[in-house]
Amino acid sequence: MATEKNKALDANELSIEERLRTLYELQVVDSEIDKIITLRGELPLEVQDLEDEIEGLDTRVRNLETEILNLESQIAKKKSDIEISKGLIAKYGEQQDNVRNNREFESLAKEIEFQTLEIELADKRIREFTIQVKEKRRLIEDAKTHMQERAVDLENKRHELDEITSETQKEENDLRDRSEQLQQLIEPRLLYAYKRIRSNARNGLAVATVKRDACGGCFNRIPPQRQLDIKLSKKVIVCEYCGRILVDTSLSGEEVE
Repeated sequence: MATEKNKALDANELSIEERLRTLYELQVVDSEIDKIITLRGELPLEVQDLEDEIEGLDTRVRNLETEILNLESQIAKKKSDIEISKGLIAKYGEQQDNVRNNREFESLAKEIEFQTLEIELADKRIREFTIQVKEKRRLIEDAKTHMQERAVDLENKRHELDEITSETQKEENDLRDRSEQLQQLIEPRLLYAYKRIRSNARNGLAVATVKRDACGGCFNRIPPQRQLDIKLSKKVIVCEYCGRILVDTSLSGEEVE
């Protein structure tokens, strides 16, 4: 807590001109980081999308395999039911040979008919379940083939991303360290404003210089008196059109045009 307070005090000790110069340097550093990220393009997102797709396919395969196990369990049960029904039919057939009257014979005949229908229904369910198992196995093969293809794509994308990252990682780390150092020199309110403007700006530009009498961010013309105030660097001035913080080219090290 004390350290943060000391940092805030150090930042407040800087003159407005020094704060603006530090803020502009922070913008330059952050813009360089943005360029490195842009160099990677959509590769990080493409890698993430491929990882998500492969994970989704893997989940689909596991769900299908579970469904197949359930269907095979039901097939086994239906086959067991058929054997039970066949046993009952044989039993009732033997009992028919020893009946004492027609009513008992007809009753047993109905039981045999019922068990016969149960066998037919079970056979039908077995055929349906078998077709479903076959279809799900086909879907599994398709999914696994697709997974293999996407895995190759993922490997290529990762390799491409790793190559770009390895080339720029040290530079990016150095820039991020410098960005952190500069942020420590900027008072919290000004730093918060910088980050807010930067997050809303399409190109991440929160601090702009005045070029050809216009804002270097939105290119709208700046009145002469306001340009003079910016040149004096006595206060923080923002563009009335885009809200970017404006600094004089002398602070940025750019040559005046």
